[in-house]
Amino acid sequence: MTTTLLLARHGQTVWHAENRYAGISDIPLTDTGRAQAEALGRWAAAHPVDAVRTSPLSRAVATADPACRALGVAPQLEPDLRECDFGVVEGRTLAEFEAEDPEWAAAYRADPVAHSFPGAEDPTAAAARGVRALREIAAAHPDGRVLVVAHNTLLRLVLCSLLSIPAQEYRRVFPRLRNAAISELRVRPDGSAALLSLNVPCDPDLP
Repeated sequence: MTTTLLLARHGQTVWHAENRYAGISDIPLTDTGRAQAEALGRWAAAHPVDAVRTSPLSRAVATADPACRALGVAPQLEPDLRECDFGVVEGRTLAEFEAEDPEWAAAYRADPVAHSFPGAEDPTAAAARGVRALREIAAAHPDGRVLVVAHNTLLRLVLCSLLSIPAQEYRRVFPRLRNAAISELRVRPDGSAALLSLNVPCDPDLP
């Protein structure tokens, strides 16, 4: 009775196009992001799922909307799927932060969990809430298929936790999740998981 979770990062936003950290900030999709969302909707129509769960941030909800319309379902918002709070680097690039505090930036690059940004959410706590959310979703849909729309850093931390990869390796092992691409995760009744695919694009012609 495994559950298939189809994990998708939201579509592109202005900040992400500029490589700026967008954690709890509610940033809208770009035209490219909306096209990515529509591609995800077409994918969902061709690969039906039983439910759609999404982060409550508007960029995730907007990304899930075409899939929900295609499937005739309402999205269910999951507060624990929100992106990490990046503290002082919200809206900024890593290069901008590095110019201000090169020592902290170097420590972050070496271990982004032990040296997360000043004022940021503890990555370990973020991973725990994300894992809890995915396991609860899986338990609610035994033997089902659920599209889960969330965020780049949160999902990478969660994948590390579920796959027994040290959390501090999340940026190296999973350099990025592509916008609106699908990563297939199977969750067993005991909460353990297996990753079947990563970053499969819904439309290879989109960035």
